[in-house]
This record gives sequence, structure tokens and C-alpha cells, in this order.
Amino acid sequence: MTFDFSNNKKRKIFEERGITFQDAIDAISEKGILKYFDHPNKEKYPNQKVLVVEINNYTYCVPHIIDNGKLFLKTVIPNRKFMYLLEENK
Repeated sequence: MTFDFSNNKKRKIFEERGITFQDAIDAISEKGILKYFDHPNKEKYPNQKVLVVEINNYTYCVPHIIDNGKLFLKTVIPNRKFMYLLEENK
């Protein structure tokens, strides 16, 4: 799997959330994807999908698009709604 992302967005996410796209990529590679679904707002984000990963014992949503065989990561958002997935995977 090949990943891409905006370097400007990478810096912004790190400054705001202390997390990086590389943290998400590492989580996918090491722990796998906990959940994968279409973006809930299909009108505004028709081509986006969302994957959920575990980073530092917390769940994060990673909206992305698939472009030319690459996953272009849009952002990394902490989301407690999916914490139940961590319990299921124990």
C-alpha cells in the first residue's frame, strides 16, 4: 500500500494534535485497520473513505481518497466513538 499526504497539513496536524500521518501509516502497517467505511457526509466528500486505526491506545479516524493506486490521507482525527474496537481486539 502506498500513501501520500500534504506536507502543510502534516505540520498543522502535528501542531494541533501532536500526531503525524506517519503515526497513522505505522499503525496501519503494524496493527492493521480496525474499521473501514465510506465518509458519512457523501454530499460534501463523495469520494472519501475513512479508516480507523489505533495510535497510543486511542482510536483515530483517517479520511482519505484513493488516487492512482495511492491512499491520499486528508487528516488524522482522534475519535472516542470507536474505542469499543480496541476492547473487541483484546
